[in-house]
Amino acid sequence: MGNGSGRRQSTIGGGRHAAGGHSLVVILDGTLSTLDAGRSTNAGRIFKLLLDLPAGQRPSVFYEEGIQWSTWRDLRHVITGTGINPQIQRAYSFLASRYRPGDRIYLFGYSRGAFAVRSLAGLIDRIGLVRPRFATERMIRQVWRLYRSDPHGAHAQVFARTFCDPGVRIELVGVFDTVKALGWQLPGFAARAERETAFHSHHLGNRVRRGCHALALDETRVAFAPVLWDSRPDWDGQVEQVWFRGCHGDVGGHLSGFAAARGLSNIPLVWMLENAAAAGLALPPDWRRRYPCDASAPSCGSWRGWAKLFAHRRRRPVGRDASERLHPTVTGRTPRAAADLPLADGWDSDDLAASASPSASPAPG
Repeated sequence: MGNGSGRRQSTIGGGRHAAGGHSLVVILDGTLSTLDAGRSTNAGRIFKLLLDLPAGQRPSVFYEEGIQWSTWRDLRHVITGTGINPQIQRAYSFLASRYRPGDRIYLFGYSRGAFAVRSLAGLIDRIGLVRPRFATERMIRQVWRLYRSDPHGAHAQVFARTFCDPGVRIELVGVFDTVKALGWQLPGFAARAERETAFHSHHLGNRVRRGCHALALDETRVAFAPVLWDSRPDWDGQVEQVWFRGCHGDVGGHLSGFAAARGLSNIPLVWMLENAAAAGLALPPDWRRRYPCDASAPSCGSWRGWAKLFAHRRRRPVGRDASERLHPTVTGRTPRAAADLPLADGWDSDDLAASASPSASPAPG
């Protein structure tokens, strides 16, 4: 499908094969985020990391930058996120046109891009992923109409049986600090944004094997309220939602030029990549050394630049879902660590010390 959004996309065409077993990766970035130096996020850094794999191991990757603000006409989209629906359709088209039985799907996103990939997973779970020969613009518009109007109806069920591959599974949905409709609550804007996203399914469905959500413990802007997953006793996948020290930009790696926070921001990135590797995604063998972690690094904060305009603030509620954990690096470094939550598993303090050593070589922007 064409990209009429004006947003830049980047695609890695990994080695295709007839028998399946290939990795397909979708990465949707946050508002005002790009791959440009100084504006890249942890989502963008995952894309850049995958570029460094040898051709024979490289997955097929679709990356799309977040909503941009180049003129005042873009303000409505930046505030409400009204471009999220066509963005999800473009990512769906990428997957549908490339998927073969046995392939592995990985979805990553930051901020509003995190909400978008969660809804993409919901679309695949509710309607299905059409087979490549049916992945036309017309067919994908039909998929979207079913998703929006009656995803559980008889028509949707017949459509799925006729046109979709029943064996599609999503290995990982990995998201950094999901927000739904960030922005000022101006009259008319909030209502329109709610109408645009009310039908989206952002929960973990039966096609998803693993969900990983990195959350910002110290973010206070109400406009950046996080959208957590709710654990379901009837879902047999793995889900972990981990709170990290820092604000929205720290956890997502969107540091607005404040390079001193990179060591803090790398902690949720390394955690996410560890989960991706555990889910079977190939990474360069030296990937850990590219992201030095420093749990005592300063936060980029939530009062820089335009962030000062977000006056409505309160602490985020913590501990409402059984899947929530505190990352071990939070302990003793922020008052919010007093929450009665278990610590996340799998973090080696020796690895943290090694990655923060002067010998570690940080990855570029």
